[in-house]
Amino acid sequence: MAHRYATVLAEAAAAPALYDLTDIVAARAAMRSLYAAAPIDLTGIDVSRLRIPGTAGDPEITLDIVRPHGLRTPAPAIFHVHGGGFIMGGPENSHARMVRLARELGCVVIEATYRLAPEHRYPAALRDVVAALRWTGDHASQLGIDPSRIAVHGISAGAGLVAAAMLYLRDHGGGPAVCFQFLAIPELDDRMATASMRAFDDTVGWDNKKAVISWDSYLGPGIRGGRDVDIYAAPARARDVAGLPSTYISVMEFDPLRDEGIAYAGLLQAAGVSVELHLFPGTYHGSSNVLAAPITQREMTEETAVLKAALTPGAAQRG
Repeated sequence: MAHRYATVLAEAAAAPALYDLTDIVAARAAMRSLYAAAPIDLTGIDVSRLRIPGTAGDPEITLDIVRPHGLRTPAPAIFHVHGGGFIMGGPENSHARMVRLARELGCVVIEATYRLAPEHRYPAALRDVVAALRWTGDHASQLGIDPSRIAVHGISAGAGLVAAAMLYLRDHGGGPAVCFQFLAIPELDDRMATASMRAFDDTVGWDNKKAVISWDSYLGPGIRGGRDVDIYAAPARARDVAGLPSTYISVMEFDPLRDEGIAYAGLLQAAGVSVELHLFPGTYHGSSNVLAAPITQREMTEETAVLKAALTPGAAQRG
């Protein structure tokens, strides 16, 4: 199947596929190598690492704290959760992007790690994200951040975990009063029944075959699409999304996850949650890594503008 990728993206899409998820160990190594080779300008930026307690009985969680020099406190903050299909990756996946946001927005970025599947199936990753969010809220003063100006940000599976954590904290309490959630190319629906999921079986970056491996690794074999999957595993299953923070969702034209992101935006809108949805044309899952593409530059410029507005004092009251 031919896809109308934008010109620069088409050149990148022609490169050999990096991640064969039938060999998760090799896929993890390939992803680490890719991001380790990417240069990051840390001029004017401090990066520190913390180890914090997990939920009772769980292992410690690593947080990387990205902070611009000379930042006035209390500062706004972004709590970020990386992607990788629930099965690979770490904060290095999006570290350059988070450094850029910290610098451009004058904010602290907290990059969370979580346990990966299939070694650690649901709800391990969600427990880690929830615990890290609760710790962030409880230690806002220590981190030098304003507890009223914390936005959550996730990419791909990380965006799915952010959406799940917001539902969980709404229903069970605890954690900071998050002012905004930014869900980039979110992985939300284990049922895999949307038109885009059925259609895109050969797209670069992500396809429905990889989605099968992702969900089966995360939930366990034979569980995907069944009756026992709850909303904290797959937020697209939620019927009541009222009370969630204002939201931005980005989706890519040739991404099997496209339609579940669009549907989730519709759920939020129907529930009275302020939501903005942007479908970027000519793009695919992960195409934002192609920094030279004009559409990627548009996407990153919009990301900065959206988060700047969300983290400005009084933004939530203005709606």
